[in-house]
Amino acid sequence: MKNKSNTLEKMKIETLLANLAQNSDFKDPYGASHFPIYNTATFDLKKQEGNDTIYDYSRSDNPTRNALENIFAKAENGFGCVCTNTGIAAISVLFETVLKNGDTVLVENDSYGGTYRLLKVLAEKNDIKTIYTDFTNLNLVEEELKNNKIALVLCESPTNPSLKIIDLEAIAVLSKKYNTLFAVDNSMCTFVSQKPLDLGADISFFSTTKFISGHGSVIAGAVVSKTEELQKKVRFYANAYGNAQSPMDVFLTSLGLPTLVYRMKAQEESALKIAKFLKTFPQIKSVKFPALEDFEQYDLAKKQMSIVPAVLTIQLENEEAANKLINNTKLFGKKVSFGTSDSRLEIPAQMSHATNSKDSLDSKGIDNATVRVSIGLENTEDLIEDLSQALQ
Repeated sequence: MKNKSNTLEKMKIETLLANLAQNSDFKDPYGASHFPIYNTATFDLKKQEGNDTIYDYSRSDNPTRNALENIFAKAENGFGCVCTNTGIAAISVLFETVLKNGDTVLVENDSYGGTYRLLKVLAEKNDIKTIYTDFTNLNLVEEELKNNKIALVLCESPTNPSLKIIDLEAIAVLSKKYNTLFAVDNSMCTFVSQKPLDLGADISFFSTTKFISGHGSVIAGAVVSKTEELQKKVRFYANAYGNAQSPMDVFLTSLGLPTLVYRMKAQEESALKIAKFLKTFPQIKSVKFPALEDFEQYDLAKKQMSIVPAVLTIQLENEEAANKLINNTKLFGKKVSFGTSDSRLEIPAQMSHATNSKDSLDSKGIDNATVRVSIGLENTEDLIEDLSQALQ
């Protein structure tokens, strides 16, 4: 007979996410199939004698939030997790934890618009210097690490919206060589596709607003630390700054987890068909999707990700053509974000990345004719028909 603990340690991600109450180590005297919502501000200390964990104030700790944190820590193979009230709060608490006045951060040039905005604020208020470079060029990354005292190396992969694939294992090796912390934004891939900590990162953080919750009705984030030391620091600062996710939002986030793997696989399959279809239109100058065999970094993408997130970036002839596509579709909303059940289009230069300078956008190859396409769970043929009529 197999050892039960060994079996549980080796469980696949689908199994982990299928039974959250059991696999989160949540102890419920009534055997609830889903962990209960402790929607309370405070707890009575007199009634907790003999409990393993003592709760007093929900900003600091809450049983509902702790259950989700345990799931995320297991999913990312980390020591511990802190769930935050927004995705940008996860990035913010990371910066508060590991940076001090005057520090320097090395960031992949194609970074999330919210990260770019936050680093601008830190530059003004805390004299934090940011160096942007192309992380697909390891020589450039090492040159910056060699010539500057870097406190934190930061990237996401795939990048948003240029969809560059960063060799996380190689960046982790360089970060350790120069004794620098390495954090990865895993919002697009999620832990079902890519595990940054297994590839050498110290911290994996992500928005749970997108693929993880999947239904577009909650905003939230999480920070998973590889070591106990980092986890304690992140939790301390999250509590100090009041970044905690509410129990109700934890519940809403958790509802998407059992279907996460299956949704992302279905969305990838649909996105690949749509990407191939879009390549047939002459007014579309380029179609980027890492699952396409002619994608420049296809081999690295398949090696590093088990599922390719259903986000495409297309380049049209001009801004007029981009707006025509967006306005003429019937099934695609003009919305920021991605990873939800509904498909959507956006011009990043005008929406999610509007705070980027023109020079920053130019360096990313983004302009007003660049459209990001997020594929949802609609019927693929319906989406293709809608895009076809919009492009006529």
